[in-house]
Amino acid sequence: MRSRFLTASAVLALAAGLTACGSTPESTTPSADAGPVKLTVWVMRDSFTDGVISRFKSDFEARHQGTTLDIQIQEWDGIGQKVTSALASNDAPDVIEVGNTQVAEYAASGGVKDLTDKVAELGGTDWIPGLAEPGKIDGRQFGIPWYAANRVVIYNKDLFEKAGIAAAPKTRDEWIEVTTKLNKGGTQGIYLPGQNWYTLAGFIWDEGGDLAVREGDQWKGALDTPQAIAGIGFYQKLQALGEGPRDSDEAKPPQADVFAKGDVAQLISSPGGATAIEKANPELAGKLGFFPIPGKTADKPGAVFTGGSDLIIPAASKNPDAAYEVVKALAGEKFQLDMAKEMSYVPNKASFAGVLSGSEGAAAMAIGATNGHATPNSPNWAAVEAKNVIKEYMTKVLTGGDPATESAAASQVITDILNTKS
Repeated sequence: MRSRFLTASAVLALAAGLTACGSTPESTTPSADAGPVKLTVWVMRDSFTDGVISRFKSDFEARHQGTTLDIQIQEWDGIGQKVTSALASNDAPDVIEVGNTQVAEYAASGGVKDLTDKVAELGGTDWIPGLAEPGKIDGRQFGIPWYAANRVVIYNKDLFEKAGIAAAPKTRDEWIEVTTKLNKGGTQGIYLPGQNWYTLAGFIWDEGGDLAVREGDQWKGALDTPQAIAGIGFYQKLQALGEGPRDSDEAKPPQADVFAKGDVAQLISSPGGATAIEKANPELAGKLGFFPIPGKTADKPGAVFTGGSDLIIPAASKNPDAAYEVVKALAGEKFQLDMAKEMSYVPNKASFAGVLSGSEGAAAMAIGATNGHATPNSPNWAAVEAKNVIKEYMTKVLTGGDPATESAAASQVITDILNTKS
């Protein structure tokens, strides 16, 4: 499976702002399907604020008279099996947001509409290099690139000032020192749930390790290497400087809501997480700062997973023409600019790049992207995610399990999954 990896140069160019070029106009005509149409669109939890979704729905329905959008929010946990089942059914949604590690698996099922003949109309030659590739399988475009992002640290400026911290940390050691200083007097130094596995992956990559490695034509889980064990050791040290749950991820409870209470100094999120925080607590508007996840040395930021989402149309959609109009609008200029402004995500075209200029969150994201990585390039990687192998491993270690024992067990599970023949 191809994982979305936005190249560092692409993200840096976006953050700096590029010279705008022409873009494909969005449709303002009714959908091609005759009569009233109700379209079901699956969007993942926390991808966008309610405002972004609401504005798109209102605008699309106004432009496409007789078409109603039923936008349903989906949970990441268990989404792989849910999408697979939907693609194999006769009652599939019309448009689905899928993660960057999932497109190839879904396309292989035969249940995804081939959109190759729409690439030119969608302005595919302007898609960000490296952003379109995960949706392109054996030369055919099944997934349409939607947005990309990587994680940064969002911090409460008032709590930093109160603790006498004048500058953001540049190294891991400084980060631990600063977070320890913040973690007192009723303040959590950092809110880091125990199952934030993308963050763990960054720490493992920083140590020179990986989640899995390919040996010839076989894959091998790599959580049991010294480098990976060092990575979870750092995660454990940082996670202890707050009250994040050890047995859940960023969505349970929503970490933006926890941060919004005002007693958390830092969390790890895409820059768009700040919008959700400010919505939950408007008093924090203007009081949030951003910095790249620190690396082991000051001259290199911490490693991050640089990914995003694609849009697919199930082959079983009862309204494929109307579904394409939704994809076209979501991938088009109006939505992309609105989304990028509010969420600080990287839009899908170079010509939309200027919208990120001057954004503190986007600047931090761009710096982090210089040390960006992707998950293992295996067609079975989505199955590893679906089974929550790494999440469960993390909880076991953080609740007292022996790292060597637990990492060996988790690595074996990953090995077995990656080498399973479909």
